[in-house]
Amino acid sequence: MSASAVFILDVKGKVRLGAGSGERTESLDPSSDQTFSAHPQPLISRNYKGDVAMSEIEHFMPLLMQREEEGALAPLMSHGRVHFLWIKYSNLYCIRGHGRIPGGPEWWAAQAQRWWAGTRGAQYSSGSGWRVRVQGLCSIGTLQNGTFSLTSLPAVVATTLKNANASLVYSFLYKTVEVFSEYFKELEEESIRDNFVIVYELLDELMDFGFPQTTDSKILQEYITQQGNKLETGKSRVPPTVTNAVSWRSEGIKYKKNEVFIDVIESVNLLVNANGSVLLSEIVGTIKLKVFLSGMPELRLGLNDRVLFELTGRSRITLLTRLRVSGSKNKSVELEDVKFHQCVRLSRFDNDRTISFIPPDGDFELMSYRLSTQVKPLIWIESVIEKFSHSRVEIMVKAKGQFKKQSVANSVEISVPVPSDADSPRFKTSVGSAKYMPEKNVVIWSIKSFPGGKEYLMRAHFGLPSVEKEEVEGRPPIGVKFEIPYFTVSGIQVRYMKIIEKSGYQALPWVRYITQSGGSPTWHLQRELSSTPLYLLCPGWPHLSRM
Repeated sequence: MSASAVFILDVKGKVRLGAGSGERTESLDPSSDQTFSAHPQPLISRNYKGDVAMSEIEHFMPLLMQREEEGALAPLMSHGRVHFLWIKYSNLYCIRGHGRIPGGPEWWAAQAQRWWAGTRGAQYSSGSGWRVRVQGLCSIGTLQNGTFSLTSLPAVVATTLKNANASLVYSFLYKTVEVFSEYFKELEEESIRDNFVIVYELLDELMDFGFPQTTDSKILQEYITQQGNKLETGKSRVPPTVTNAVSWRSEGIKYKKNEVFIDVIESVNLLVNANGSVLLSEIVGTIKLKVFLSGMPELRLGLNDRVLFELTGRSRITLLTRLRVSGSKNKSVELEDVKFHQCVRLSRFDNDRTISFIPPDGDFELMSYRLSTQVKPLIWIESVIEKFSHSRVEIMVKAKGQFKKQSVANSVEISVPVPSDADSPRFKTSVGSAKYMPEKNVVIWSIKSFPGGKEYLMRAHFGLPSVEKEEVEGRPPIGVKFEIPYFTVSGIQVRYMKIIEKSGYQALPWVRYITQSGGSPTWHLQRELSSTPLYLLCPGWPHLSRM
């Protein structure tokens, strides 16, 4: 991956219009028939390699407007030999340009659609430790001339003439936005203008000659600060974390009480249609650590015997592995897309499958994985809806816990869609409480504690107007939110955590497990309102337990 230049643009409905020999800035009126020649003025720009003219950015906004009118927006656009890779955040455009992109048009179209299908509210980590958090892009477009482009965030744009890995380019752009957000809290035009000196300093450290360098905000904050400092002659030195082999951890860290908190979190994504057929089944797991350890400790993590690592390949950046989890009947399933934080010693893992690392200080994600397999619905939903001569409608919902009896699902919320013209709600529940939310056309059935093996009922009665509205094409499915502590669907458990530090201090490792509903509230329309569970994201933390 290499970039020629990075631009940050502001698009609050303002464009620069050509007017004879002069130019003026006016508001962009979407309803006007006038043709605008938009030339955005970058808030910030940095030319890293000098092989792309800075004036190339003038072609970006006309391309963007043209693609938007054609309904062909995509995350990458081209002008001649220059390619613009861009994201939009709030009212800013982040653009990075370069030349040739590997992969043909059909491949990138497939990757774009696959990526977009799972981006909303998701978090990704690359092998080098860059973290990408997608906050809900509005659309992803089709391919034009072998390139594609994406909309909906402030805009960071990058350009290049070299063959580059587009996935890493976007990882870097989102990491840039994350770093700016860490510094300025609210990333918008005003914060960029008010802190342009720091922004330029950050751009110089984030990338060098078009290649990503230091992208860890904690390390950057050690020597790029927002407070003034008096320079003492002879005392200036480069922070050791910049030159150390362990660049993600500072030296001299001290705690009175040394502890490590380990969180094993599995999110279940499940979509079942009205006939009871599973349309989507997936488990996304992460192991997160919160480290409060003095010095420069080495940690060794051991998982239970049911988990076996099988090496499938290795690249320069990340170790591509699969987890094989043995089932109760000597069957095994493979966990795909296993990714480790950059602190993990991949060479040692390659030799003896030991997860050994010197951790960053504070919170970080050690590893993540995905399991694409048929998962038994943990909370099964059945529903029946009846209409009576266009005067009223009755809905019956039955929820059954299909997990171990000794486990308990907490904070269960079942959202049941109802007709938009319904009124006069009445509810009867065997447990919990129900609430009608007319602004969302749903009934929320809340159950504080749902033991495994139990079955509960909820009945709802609504009045309907005498003149019925035109029937919509479909209804959203029933959504279920939940969290189950001390339980993992895949069976992964932490067997031991060894903490080795030269001073020999005693440290306390703590571990907690949680299975929760996952995914994002993307409502797929259904023609029937029965047997349609959809598991949604439900954050929450169980009680702690000692290892």
